Amino acid sequence: MLKVGLTGGIGAGKSAVAQRLVERGAILIDADRLAREVVAAGTDGQAAVVEAFGPAVLGPDGELDRPALGARVFGDEAARRRLESIIHPRVRARTVELTASAAPDAIVVNDVPLLVETGLAPSFHLVVVVDADPAVRIERLVSLRGMTREQAAARIAAQADEAVRRAAADALIANDAGLDELDARVERLWQDRLRPYEENLRLGRHAPNDGALHVVPPDPTWPEQAGRVIARIRHALPGADVSHIGSTAVPGLPAKDRLDLMLAVPTLEEADKLADALGRAGLPRREGEWYNNARGLPGKTWPKRLHGNADPGRPVNLHVRVSGSPGWRFALLMRDHLRAVPAARDGYAAAKERWAARHRDVEGYAEAKEPWFDSEAVAAEEWAQATGWQPATDKPKP
Repeated sequence: MLKVGLTGGIGAGKSAVAQRLVERGAILIDADRLAREVVAAGTDGQAAVVEAFGPAVLGPDGELDRPALGARVFGDEAARRRLESIIHPRVRARTVELTASAAPDAIVVNDVPLLVETGLAPSFHLVVVVDADPAVRIERLVSLRGMTREQAAARIAAQADEAVRRAAADALIANDAGLDELDARVERLWQDRLRPYEENLRLGRHAPNDGALHVVPPDPTWPEQAGRVIARIRHALPGADVSHIGSTAVPGLPAKDRLDLMLAVPTLEEADKLADALGRAGLPRREGEWYNNARGLPGKTWPKRLHGNADPGRPVNLHVRVSGSPGWRFALLMRDHLRAVPAARDGYAAAKERWAARHRDVEGYAEAKEPWFDSEAVAAEEWAQATGWQPATDKPKP
């Protein structure tokens, strides 16, 4: 099933979005509710809390005295981490149980206030962040929760930096224009992205491409977007050697709004073994035989496997190539050459403009690029020899 992470700063309106998603058929898993359930009276979680912090944290009704427990861990980093070591594993285990019990075609929304702070974003197919201006959030906390302005501002400041939270968002829902507008934004997210994403994921297919050519100005967030997809791949395949390649990996270069990523594998047989795991992560294999032009090197083609993104909101080509192969090397060399030599990058940008003016379809555009790629292969190799360039991937350090 499709797993969605939902988060947002205090007062942003995350619960209102969760409610609207449930009304449309989503299954909601509320991390705050689970955090209370796993330490309720009679649970082993509560017993562990009492053992760690003493009977003074129990109220007369047998439930935890949350103010007393809060006072016990407030300002004490070691105590807070000890409490989290009791609660968080139990919440994760219960989340797994609830997710496993959902129907195969379910859209499971995990409402996690500290999703970004706890590094959970890569475990979801999509992360939705609810956002609102801090002044609006303060007003809500004052009027709806009875906080003073100083308390509200302090609670907001204690959470993740707003820019960090937005950077984790695959979909950002602004909640500062009233409930009717919020409802309309949730509806668009549900119909245009979540529903088709779930269906594509369940059927093992990538989101369809209309075949039209759309070359757009450079987007400075492309590397950030690529980083989120790469993190999901590494969550599915720990330690995977994945790199951002292609035009969207070169700052300042216009491109089709489709991320190109490369997964390095020892053999193509190994690539075939990884196909199911990549599909479950939202990147199903594209059928057919895939290869690249060998650019005059021995062998007419460079074989590879190709996967696409099931998410209709973020087109991706994941090229799976053998590590150390000519195709793997050229993808990294061309990227690094265009990054390092502005004249080469600008020449490619000007050529893209000419090709896009002559060809309105992706196939014609791709064919028109072949002579330029032949020249780029020679220029990039000369640059590599002159500079001593060696391939460097984005593989995480052990």
